[in-house]
Amino acid sequence: MKSFVITARGHPNVKCTHKTTLEITKENYLTSTGDCIIGISADKSMLDFPEDFREKIRNADRIVVEILVDDLREVIVGRGHRDLILSHPTDIVIRKSTYICPRTLMISANKSARDIDREIVKKLREGDKLTFKITVG
Repeated sequence: MKSFVITARGHPNVKCTHKTTLEITKENYLTSTGDCIIGISADKSMLDFPEDFREKIRNADRIVVEILVDDLREVIVGRGHRDLILSHPTDIVIRKSTYICPRTLMISANKSARDIDREIVKKLREGDKLTFKITVG
């Protein structure tokens, strides 16, 4: 089992209302239209994934993302796909659908932004730090 950890922070415009996606970004701002974004100013992007980790993601039947904010934890489970590109320089997107683009981390996820615990969302709106831990295996 191999993990990759990214840190980011919340923003007052975090809404977490999108029905099918969830995103973190290296961008340092968030407009009110970014309803899938849970964290900004991420310290890493998919370009920072080691190549062997990208291969594990592409071949994974199960990918687990843990979102940790203070003492709160949300777990999202999805899967990889051989066609995942995993190369976007700023955005990392979890999708309930099977759509694939350079921003897609995993598909067929069991949760999207709107499914995130509202206590976590509240803390993210206050600018709290979040840990985004990706585990494959």
